Amino acid sequence: MKYYIRISFILCAALCLPSVIVAQEIEGDNADSTIAGHQPDAFTHRGFRHVAENDIPNGVSTVNVASLLEKNYTIYSLDNMEGLIGGWTGNSMWGMGEYLVLVDGVPRDANNVMPTEIDQITFLKSASSVLLYGSRAAKGVVYITTKRGKAEPLDVNVRVNTGFHVSKRYPKYLGSAEYMTLYNEARINDGQAIQYTDDEIYHYASGANPYRYPDVDYYSSDYLKKVYNRTDVTTELAGGNGWSRFYTNLGYLRQGDVFDFGEAKNNYVDRFNVRGNIDLNITTKITAFVNANATFYNARSGNAADSDPNNANNTDTYWTYAATARPNRVAPLIPLEYIDPNALNALRTVGGGSNIIDGKYFLGGSQTDLQNVVADYYAAGSSKWTSRQFQFDAGLNFDLSNVAKGLTFHTQYAVDYATSYTSSYNNSYAVYQPLWSDYNGADVIADLTKYNNDRKSGVQNITGSSNRQTIAFTGYFNYVSPLRGGHHLESKLLATGFQQTRSQVYHRTGNANLGLAVDYNYREKYYASEALALVRSAKLAAGDRNGLSSSATLGWKLSKEGFLATSSVVNDLTVGISGSVLKTDMDIGEYNLSEENYTQANGAWWGWYDGAVERSTNSLRGSNSDLDFVNRKEIAANVSTSLWNDLITANASFFINTMEGLIIQPATQYPSYFATGFPGASFMPFTNYNNHRRKGIDFAVNVNKQLGAVGLSWGLVGMYYKSEATRVDENFEDAYRNRAGKPLDGLWGLQSAGLFQDQAEIDNSPQQKFGGTIRPGDIRYVDQNNDNKIDERDEIFLGRADWNGAPFTGGVNVTARWKGFTVFALGTAHVGGYAMKNSSYFWVYGNRKYSEVVRGRWTEETKETATYPRLTTENGVNNFRSSDFWLYKTNRFTLARIQITYAVPRKVLEKSFVRDISVYLSGANLLTISKEREILETSTTSAPQTRFYNLGVRAAF
Repeated sequence: MKYYIRISFILCAALCLPSVIVAQEIEGDNADSTIAGHQPDAFTHRGFRHVAENDIPNGVSTVNVASLLEKNYTIYSLDNMEGLIGGWTGNSMWGMGEYLVLVDGVPRDANNVMPTEIDQITFLKSASSVLLYGSRAAKGVVYITTKRGKAEPLDVNVRVNTGFHVSKRYPKYLGSAEYMTLYNEARINDGQAIQYTDDEIYHYASGANPYRYPDVDYYSSDYLKKVYNRTDVTTELAGGNGWSRFYTNLGYLRQGDVFDFGEAKNNYVDRFNVRGNIDLNITTKITAFVNANATFYNARSGNAADSDPNNANNTDTYWTYAATARPNRVAPLIPLEYIDPNALNALRTVGGGSNIIDGKYFLGGSQTDLQNVVADYYAAGSSKWTSRQFQFDAGLNFDLSNVAKGLTFHTQYAVDYATSYTSSYNNSYAVYQPLWSDYNGADVIADLTKYNNDRKSGVQNITGSSNRQTIAFTGYFNYVSPLRGGHHLESKLLATGFQQTRSQVYHRTGNANLGLAVDYNYREKYYASEALALVRSAKLAAGDRNGLSSSATLGWKLSKEGFLATSSVVNDLTVGISGSVLKTDMDIGEYNLSEENYTQANGAWWGWYDGAVERSTNSLRGSNSDLDFVNRKEIAANVSTSLWNDLITANASFFINTMEGLIIQPATQYPSYFATGFPGASFMPFTNYNNHRRKGIDFAVNVNKQLGAVGLSWGLVGMYYKSEATRVDENFEDAYRNRAGKPLDGLWGLQSAGLFQDQAEIDNSPQQKFGGTIRPGDIRYVDQNNDNKIDERDEIFLGRADWNGAPFTGGVNVTARWKGFTVFALGTAHVGGYAMKNSSYFWVYGNRKYSEVVRGRWTEETKETATYPRLTTENGVNNFRSSDFWLYKTNRFTLARIQITYAVPRKVLEKSFVRDISVYLSGANLLTISKEREILETSTTSAPQTRFYNLGVRAAF
């Protein structure tokens, strides 16, 4: 800990002291404000260069976070971006999945940079825009540019926020009496005797003694708060002069938790960060920059049963327990007052324990319930997850005009280090099972049986230690040559790469490439670009580790043509088209897949039972020296326009891309004897075989209009895309089972035909081969291939999941300004996706806990209206499997944000030391409009979803 304190102090000093020193020099300084590493707001980052936002479009979208934050305060860098730009689904670009995050050019975590630290976020979606970033960028790049100082007097901004999380919805589980009644029904359905008598059920239903006859609701106010707080404070300092500029951001955030009992009542997460940078003009030809960041995370929690010490949030196991623990099992806390004063043995037993809760309760349990999560949070101790991230990068920029006019060289080197661990005090505790008795009509405890013992070791345990180191380097020459006659040429030669080392991971993650890009335009009217990148991957065989990516782009600014140059409608109209082939190893899951692999195992499969330890050598795969990169091939067309003096601005991108040569072991391409199930062995090599295709369009339209004293801005964004498996290693006899031609995120299962109503219907239907005895009330399925049996061969395509984004993702944002007031609203939409109700909340069988969905179960009395299969205590293998019976649409519109901001008029502040002040009230995740709203808003094995209401103040000095 002393080490971290020293590091923190050094970083704070390094980042903050220059601010104070430089601030003394800048009062009244009117030096040039152009600085290394910073561009005006009208410019955006595109592939190692900053260009004007109205430059040739190529599948790139930019969000000016610094401006957005003035009307939409948030604490997550990518919060609701799908409502602001097209092509971003919330977790991927163009539905491609994993993407690369770069913060100031270095691969880093998006959640480790706060919006208050960000200037711009650029989403590079097209293949042509990401080519120069190498193999790991092949599915898109989120480029985050942090704020920098300007050659201005000292600017101090302070922002304070506090707000409350309010749970949206809790799962609805049945109480003890109803559960016991329905469990009896399930046993009768299975031909078994009932488990609970009517007298027992009566006592549980009466609620007269909830300790003898427990009815535990883990979502009640006994355990959970109605609201919990989050507060954050941020201070920003910036300024400088013509020779040096600085920026410093110090922030602290603390958030409570929903729990209201035991150790968990004190749960919290906090974050302290200090980020800063300095830009220096060393000479008139050399500039330099230094960026540094230190972030300290802590998450304190009570210890939960079977908690994972490597899990940063052990409280998640509370929700797992709450979703599985039946309400009648055990009363977690039992009052001492129920113990019969004459039960001396019981009094001695409980009196010897050290866990008397609030002086009133002892911990309940039994031989089969030696632990419960409530008792854990009172007596099992606490843990604290700690994370530290230190990030440092520096660079130099050289003006080489003495060598060649227009030639520059830029270099950057970064070293990041992240570490985390969990420290805990793990206690064991005793639980007590009461022996209840009736005494003069009252329930009393006549005796107690103790299980386990109370022990507090006082030893701090350190577990789950992990670390990650990132080293990154970039160097490139840039040549800009304005040629005669309106010709303009820019070329770039670069080398870039990074390497990440993770604890307990043998191979480092690497990305290295050389790049060459040439951009040409004639009178900023006709554009042509060409780029090449030589990428390298250690995952492939030696001698085959290099691949060449390429892209070409053509553009035309039609608004500069004579037929539009004088148009009063069209201010800008630009079109572009690009074609690209990118080499990537992102979809190569392992190293050395091109080589054969053998393993030895003790206990030979051939079965010589002579007492000796036999060994066998098994083949896992064959070799393939031709194994190669996966190729992203793409054609993308783009258009952007501005109409009626920027009343309307719009842009759109159309794309078709394929991922070709995805690596698999193609079983259908080799004789069946190349692989065996027992022993598990295969001589089949990995090959480049499967192909995937995605095509779609994204768009963004913005309207800006002044209506009297009211300024209005309206934005509509969206993306619609289709995905398809165009080549798949498969050999189904039934064509409808083929994955080729179907969406990549397809859900597959059986087609249901309602519920069996009687035994005659079962006897006259195809035999369902999944196991168990089929009874009335079970799901009936369609025999797709008419072979008079229902099995896996009857599974069909059911619909698209939205794992990488719904078929349509979009949003709308509205801003209204009047005098000092600003109202901002943001909504997001996801349409066309499906999901399966397959969690334990819906799939209830065996001795699982019952949720409210089982009230619609099939019985002889409800057979005409039943919405749920018959109850069963068996495995329910026939009913609880993927089918359209459990399918639901995930279509939804979410009112993601509303914020009202009031800026105090400047004239009111003229004579004060405060330059600017604003107050705002906001709400997040306020409303979901969907037919399946209850399902979408209910979390069963994780913390409840919340609405968040926030009050904030921002002041500038």
